[in-house]
Amino acid sequence: MRSVNKFTFLMKGEPKRASKITRHSPWIVDEGKYLSVSELDKVVIAANELKRHGIQNRQFTHMRRWFMIELAINTGLRVSEMASLRHKNLLIDQDRSSIVVVGKGNKKRLIWVSKKFRKTCLDFTTFKASCGYDIAPDSPLLSNLEGEKISKRSLQKDFKAIIAVAGISSHYSIHSLRHTYATFLLKASNNNYRFVQRQLGHASIRTTQVYAGILEIEGRKAIEKIYT
Repeated sequence: MRSVNKFTFLMKGEPKRASKITRHSPWIVDEGKYLSVSELDKVVIAANELKRHGIQNRQFTHMRRWFMIELAINTGLRVSEMASLRHKNLLIDQDRSSIVVVGKGNKKRLIWVSKKFRKTCLDFTTFKASCGYDIAPDSPLLSNLEGEKISKRSLQKDFKAIIAVAGISSHYSIHSLRHTYATFLLKASNNNYRFVQRQLGHASIRTTQVYAGILEIEGRKAIEKIYT
């Protein structure tokens, strides 16, 4: 009697060669991608020192660098979005505290800012005008010394100079401030991913969910205290 392999029926529907499935490797925002509270404090202190010197010596560059830091940590904008802002994008009158941003794909979004940052914007634009720079609606917000739109490279170099003075790791880039904003906003909003998605201008909430890594960090802290 012919023997029958007992596994034959399992193999009938199996393809001769398994198809290769390509998946994108997921990434998370770990502790090396955003500033800690103490690091952020150092950067803000260094930026405020620039502001003090800028006011005392009427130096626009110092004030622009201070405002660049404030803008990044209060909005989470991409460096390209910061460089592209114009004065008309600031909606900071008595009843409004928001900014119109033109993001990826030339898509516009409205982001909310705090009342405290609204005053920061007014302080900067007032000083800028006092130095003779144009603050007309279509003029660039972060202009260079010639009054023209500043380059992304210049903003990146300014950030590196500030963190060097602040004494924090040089591995951070200006994009780290976007990660920092998102991380702290997610915590402050009780993990409201939809709100953070809208503020950051992510097309998909899956992109925003990469910040779930910070929840793991908070959980790790809880582990240290579990039996104390």
